[in-house]
Amino acid sequence: MKKTVPVDNAVGMVLPHDITEIVKDKFKGRALKKGHIIREQDIEHLKRLGKEHIYVLQLGPNEIHENEAAEILATALSGPGSMLSSEPVEGKIALLAERDGLLKINEEALYQFNMLGEVMCATLQTNTPVKKGEDIAATRLIPLVSERSIVLEAAQIASKSGPVIEVKELRKARASLIITGNEVFHGRIEDKFEKVLRDKLEELGSEVISVTFAPDDIDTIGEAITNSIGAGADLIITSGGMSVDPDDVTRMGIEKAGATDCYYGTPVLPGAMFLSGRIGDIPVLGLPACGMFHNITVFDLILPRILTEERIGREEFARMGHGGLCRNCKRCQYPVCSFGK
Repeated sequence: MKKTVPVDNAVGMVLPHDITEIVKDKFKGRALKKGHIIREQDIEHLKRLGKEHIYVLQLGPNEIHENEAAEILATALSGPGSMLSSEPVEGKIALLAERDGLLKINEEALYQFNMLGEVMCATLQTNTPVKKGEDIAATRLIPLVSERSIVLEAAQIASKSGPVIEVKELRKARASLIITGNEVFHGRIEDKFEKVLRDKLEELGSEVISVTFAPDDIDTIGEAITNSIGAGADLIITSGGMSVDPDDVTRMGIEKAGATDCYYGTPVLPGAMFLSGRIGDIPVLGLPACGMFHNITVFDLILPRILTEERIGREEFARMGHGGLCRNCKRCQYPVCSFGK
């Protein structure tokens, strides 16, 4: 039960919830904390915040306060690789990445959770690369007080569906790069792919163990892939030779090396002529030439998922069409943008 009391009569009373203060362009946060004993000097401050009354709470046996609810909800939502912030602030708790990795959201469970109405959880997009300590979600009770049964039902939805919010660790791959193209192999132009790919792999904690330059020849490309696997590579990346020109034979070279589960073509721009396959358990990724020109392509969307051991097939690629168009911004903000979302 909650009772309304004029702030002029509230000296000595205990605040039942955090009071938020907003100063345009300067500050938004907690002005007074739950449990604060109201003093004479607080009265004018409260009035400046638009508070003419405060609540006095007396919870019934089946009721729950927003702070306790937030802790229950956050605990239920949090999966491996995520952690709770220290305490509820203004009724909500943030969930943070406990490690660098790839954020995974159980979207259907999150939908069912939010359908209850008196609880909420907002997250970053699934498949977003995140850093340790980064905010990845937040949850709270909508009203100040609710029936405990609603909170427990929400927690049950979150718990029974497996982790709703998880940060998957990226394995440290030993990658071999196969740079194809007669123009590079014969030294007519300088290769630009190696540095681009090496930087992207190292940013995610992987390493490049070998780089092989191959002409536009099916057998040579296939042999280079086979030799790289024999030398200990557990990720093969080829560059170039993926379009429709007669000299572009990299895809056939990948198949010559024994690749299976090959998916050629994606509804993503840049990156429509990307290829994904496997030789045994070793992922093989074929990058079209756009990977050398554009800062971010389908490769950047796929690589972190591959490094979590996810197997990506036609259905997963097909779903990437929604949000698969890069805006080609003058200043790239990825992943803080709509691409791949």
